[in-house]
Amino acid sequence: MHDLLDLEERLFLNVDRLAGLIGPRTLQRPTSINAAISYIRSQWEQSDYQVIEETYDAMGDTATNLIAETPGSRRPHEVILLGAHYDTVPETPGADDNASAVAVLLEVARLLKDHIGKRTVRYVAFACEEPPYYHVELMGSQHHAREARLRDEKIVGMLCLEMVGYFRDDDGSQLVPDKIPKWIRGVFPKRGNFLAAVGNLRSWQLVYHFRRGFKRGTKMPLFSIALPEVIREIRMSDNSSFWDQGYPALMLTDTSFLRNPHYHQPTDTPDTLNYGTMAQVTLGVASAMKRLLK
Repeated sequence: MHDLLDLEERLFLNVDRLAGLIGPRTLQRPTSINAAISYIRSQWEQSDYQVIEETYDAMGDTATNLIAETPGSRRPHEVILLGAHYDTVPETPGADDNASAVAVLLEVARLLKDHIGKRTVRYVAFACEEPPYYHVELMGSQHHAREARLRDEKIVGMLCLEMVGYFRDDDGSQLVPDKIPKWIRGVFPKRGNFLAAVGNLRSWQLVYHFRRGFKRGTKMPLFSIALPEVIREIRMSDNSSFWDQGYPALMLTDTSFLRNPHYHQPTDTPDTLNYGTMAQVTLGVASAMKRLLK
């Protein structure tokens, strides 16, 4: 129980530093972006990771992806990647979007520091997911996925953490994407108390193995599904950059604006998140990573 409370406290501190202390994180605010980079780097270095900076030009500014890895013991050329973007839109402190995901990324990396899998584990904090870089080649995840493909890297699974801190138990607190056909809408949950793991159709095996591993680590509700990419909501984060390069990828999310009224608002603050549930997300994701690294 003490370990769980410690994890909750660490998650809160991560979110509070990024969204409370640093605030909006855009390349147009170099002080805040550099503070976020320094914070993420320091957390990984405290866990004894060597941190690599992957920089590139984004409309005249320098964008920085941060990378930490643990090489695999048997199949180091096969990579499982866990990633989250650390930038925000200008008008929000971005607690759920996306400090919650960075917090979980940092804590999963800390929990798995001494775990040596057969495959290599790679953690990436991505720059430039939000507009004006959204869905163009200047996204940090687009850059990383493109470079990985050019190096002929074998990323066997990418897990994208995208808003993982907002949970509600009341009836009707969960909406369903408009493009979901009527005949299948009944299987979607009506309460926003779950984590969603969403893949494209080609990533169905990754959905299966993630679900098996996640369920071994936590009892929190998980809604996992593979959907066609015509449903635009499933392409709205860094997972789509990896789909574009032919890699299997999942978006792990609290479903964003389908649940959270503070999405892209000044009210997306640390006090709106549920850190007890975020701790369960962290344990579930760490457990799933162990299965995928086998």
